[in-house]
Amino acid sequence: MRPVDKTTYLALTTYTKLMRAADSVTTRVNRSMTAFDLTISQFGVLEALYHKGSLCQRDIAVKILKSTGNITLVIDNLEKRGLVRRERDNQDRRYLTVHLTIEGTALIARAFTSVEAAIFTEMTSLSRSEQELLGNLCKKLGLKGGVSKATGT
Repeated sequence: MRPVDKTTYLALTTYTKLMRAADSVTTRVNRSMTAFDLTISQFGVLEALYHKGSLCQRDIAVKILKSTGNITLVIDNLEKRGLVRRERDNQDRRYLTVHLTIEGTALIARAFTSVEAAIFTEMTSLSRSEQELLGNLCKKLGLKGGVSKATGT
């Protein structure tokens, strides 16, 4: 094993702790999604449509940080379950808008409440000021490259 200086060691161990914490929290919150037979990506699509209204597939992909190819498969599966429907634009037949169905709206309303409670439970292991600090540190780390892929800012 090659020797690592203290600064590099700190960066590596901090990164490992960040990834382990994120994985642990995600796994526990995921249980709320799987109770509704939803994957993380399916939940993300439904949640985006629930809170933002109908969107094109590209906008959904950007919103939940997935590739457009991956989103197509996720939406295919949601459509098979009757949770979303696609609608072609009359002016540009290549443009598809994805809409929640009544069934999809009912499911995401219940699922979101459950996931929201799970996230709240996870985050309450930190004080309010620790949550604010963690949020600011994550934002700083995410913006290090200059432009956030999530927000475009």
